[in-house]
Amino acid sequence: MSLRSTAKRWTYLVHRWLGIGGCLLMLLWFVSGMVMLFIGYPKLTPGERLAALPVLGDAGDWRGLSALPAAVQAEPEAVALTTVGGEAAYVVRAGSNVGAWSVQTGQALLPVSTQRAEASAAQFAGGQAFVGAMRVDEDRWTHSRALDAHRPLYRVEVGGAQPGDVYVSSHTGEVVLDAPRVQQRWNYVGAWLHWLYFLRMQSVDPVWTWLVIVLSALCTVAAISGIVVGVWRWRFRGHYRTGAKTPYVEPWMRWHHLIGLVAAAFVFTWIFSGLMSMNPLGVFSSTREAIDSVRYRGGSAAVDGMLGEPAALLAAAGARHFRPVEIQWRRIGGELFAVLLDGRGDTRIVSSEDGELQVLRQLPVDWLQQRARAMSDAPMQAFAVQHAADAYFYPRAPEAMNGAAVRRFPVAVADFGDAEATRVYLDLATGDPLLTMGHRERVGRWLFYFLHSWDLPAMLRFDSTRLAVLLLLSVAGTALCATAVVIGYRRLRMKLRPRRR
Repeated sequence: MSLRSTAKRWTYLVHRWLGIGGCLLMLLWFVSGMVMLFIGYPKLTPGERLAALPVLGDAGDWRGLSALPAAVQAEPEAVALTTVGGEAAYVVRAGSNVGAWSVQTGQALLPVSTQRAEASAAQFAGGQAFVGAMRVDEDRWTHSRALDAHRPLYRVEVGGAQPGDVYVSSHTGEVVLDAPRVQQRWNYVGAWLHWLYFLRMQSVDPVWTWLVIVLSALCTVAAISGIVVGVWRWRFRGHYRTGAKTPYVEPWMRWHHLIGLVAAAFVFTWIFSGLMSMNPLGVFSSTREAIDSVRYRGGSAAVDGMLGEPAALLAAAGARHFRPVEIQWRRIGGELFAVLLDGRGDTRIVSSEDGELQVLRQLPVDWLQQRARAMSDAPMQAFAVQHAADAYFYPRAPEAMNGAAVRRFPVAVADFGDAEATRVYLDLATGDPLLTMGHRERVGRWLFYFLHSWDLPAMLRFDSTRLAVLLLLSVAGTALCATAVVIGYRRLRMKLRPRRR
């Protein structure tokens, strides 16, 4: 047998048996993927969180930042003044160091009781919170590593407009996740099934990670071999004896071949991009830390008397007819300022100059550019203000995987001349780096996000059409996998029947 014949035979065998092994899994991926076009995995977006907060009221008897512990005062940009369980409180959001302090006394608000968790959930839901908050470390809806600092969590059943479960931090008393009942039910045939979360035991689970990587890789090989076999079996010139272009007479095989010729390329790109979403072996992670955020923030800065007083900040914002629901402090280049946010996510910046408070809508571009240079030892090659989405920085709907990411415009874009050609998108409303991308992350963007969901800004502008096309192709992929399931079942039954005899 020639080398060509051997290769051809093995291609047929690989497609046959990998297809039999993976056709049911791929069918489930396509069905659940169609659900995920409309219903995402439970998450708490910044918009949902802010919309649930009441406007900050009378701050006459509130203590300033100077009342907080010295360690907290040294890092004021980690502090936010918000509402927890119907009461104003200072909340620290610095990595794994999270906690809450009273605005009246400056004392730590610990421990978070079930009653506080239920009150916080009721405020968020705008309805009844049923008594009996349950303490959980992790469950099917709380695998996100962003929740690690808040574990264990309180799971509180709530009523209101969207009855379901609300998860509350045991360290701060804040709501950190909401999972409406309807969303939960759809997720059982959506994201929870799509990501094989029934096999995931914890937020960091190497066994689950590698299982998904291996299964995705095998299914990718099955799709590639199927494309090759499908092209080989199609008569581009002439016909088979039946007069058809395909050799298959049996209906299931015939439909599998025909649908495969139409949809196999899309099936391949979706399975391959799903593999890429797992970032196997860290291929889409930069080889080193591209940005030095500590240098960007600068050295510690003394809290100005008025800048650390909530009453003064609220008065300055009120004079501009702005009604904040939260105050956050920031430090950039060693300079401190406050960011006030309202329930729609709009912001105002309050800084201190010569003892007077100044209210701005965004940071001065030249000022931010100078301080952004400290982010990297490499020279800054370009700095510009961008007013519209590009292929890397763009907003998504809440149901998308990255739907909770802040994507606000205008945004400052800084390009550095390091080995990774790092680009940083800086929020002019807060000074925060919203997105950092090197060469590898840019490649990952195309091989995962684009191939998986066709999320170019130009496509997203015609979202209904994009969804319709994705849905139509997903139906074709579902039909292809369904025919494979039938064919695979018949093949196995045929193989097993002689043994039984």
